[in-house]
Amino acid sequence: MARSSVVPSASRVRPRLVGIVNITADSFSDGGRFLAADDALAHARRLRLDGADVIELGAVASNPDAEQVPVEEEQRRLGGVLQSLIAENVPVSVDSYASPTQRFAAACGAAYLNDIQGFPDPRRYEELAATSCRLIVMHSVRRIGPATKILTDPETVWAGIERFFAERLAALSAAGIAREQLIIDPGLGYFLGRTPEPSLLVLSRLRRLKDRFGVPVMVSPSRKSFLRELTGRDLDRIGSATLAAELYAARQGVDFIRTHDVAALSDALAVLAALESAHDLP
Repeated sequence: MARSSVVPSASRVRPRLVGIVNITADSFSDGGRFLAADDALAHARRLRLDGADVIELGAVASNPDAEQVPVEEEQRRLGGVLQSLIAENVPVSVDSYASPTQRFAAACGAAYLNDIQGFPDPRRYEELAATSCRLIVMHSVRRIGPATKILTDPETVWAGIERFFAERLAALSAAGIAREQLIIDPGLGYFLGRTPEPSLLVLSRLRRLKDRFGVPVMVSPSRKSFLRELTGRDLDRIGSATLAAELYAARQGVDFIRTHDVAALSDALAVLAALESAHDLP
């Protein structure tokens, strides 16, 4: 069969896809499935074949019911998988808010560090500026620690997001961290509150967020609590809702989408780009 002549418009940039690999016992979506290093590595390779640009490894869950894991165990879980992927020239992100683990990941050659606390310790900024890692600065209403189930007001959450990034990005930049090193993530689901409304408001204002701060934006609606509440579906049947939120985010111009199901999103983006390009044909 001949390859289609319909190609995506150059003005429409596909977001980079970040495939999630949870090397944990208690992640809300897949805890225990990839706790063994061989299973995690095999899953990471599948995600790459499915179209992941980046593989993100997380060895400690961040949901409200997650257990505490010593940094030694976190690094043990990460070690072999991280080093194998880097040896295969796979761009790897490490999801951790523990400073020792971030140092470990950077020393191993991770390309990205993802901190759900948004790198809160200014004493580390000089050290972070000296790494080659890009820094994913995430917002959460709690600021410190994992997500939590609290009732929040959407507009208050939005005001807090704008204030948080204005202050945090200014502090990071003042410490010598290049703007090109930074990526921001406003958080979704329980990172914003226990009801869907704050997440819906944030998704609707992603373009505003990107325009205001002028740095790449990452989001991760994948399998989040607000989608399950909106649809009444459990985790086994939340794929369609996830894909709808991810495509909406892509249309808002986000630069990175962090997802569990890379194949579904990659295929959907390819079809969407082809349809939009066909619409532009004379």
